[in-house]
Amino acid sequence: MEYESLARKLIEEQHVMTLATAGERGPWAAPVYYIFLESAFYFFSDPASRHIEDGLQSPLASAAVFAPVFSWQDIRGLQMSGAVEAVSPGPAALKAVRSYLVKFSFAKEFFNPLELIDLNAFSNRFRVRLYRFKPSLVYYLDNSVGFGFRQRVDFKNQQ
Repeated sequence: MEYESLARKLIEEQHVMTLATAGERGPWAAPVYYIFLESAFYFFSDPASRHIEDGLQSPLASAAVFAPVFSWQDIRGLQMSGAVEAVSPGPAALKAVRSYLVKFSFAKEFFNPLELIDLNAFSNRFRVRLYRFKPSLVYYLDNSVGFGFRQRVDFKNQQ
């Protein structure tokens, strides 16, 4: 089986990633809407939120994406470790925002359709910034293959 393809399909089907960080106040987890682009998970968050403050101070973070299920046999998801980074305005940020607006059409109402996407104005208006979680280690889990099955996958060569 092509587990990278199954993992990629799961990423495309789901919308929420749980991001976990740890800092002086201890561990913390937060759900975020994401898009997956160029081997990273992009999301908006408040710069003053605990998962961002801790995530930017520590070089380590973890994240999980799982499909909602009602049976242990159907559990499938991703377990990841990596780092959280702020995304500066520029071509990469613009590409991420455009992808975000395709996946989350409700977010289009936050932008003026007659203007170009202005990430700085959006960030200032809603007190959020664009971040990315860059996984360095990814495991695909799938109990339909076998109880506790997990396989390391690599997205670096896929786009």
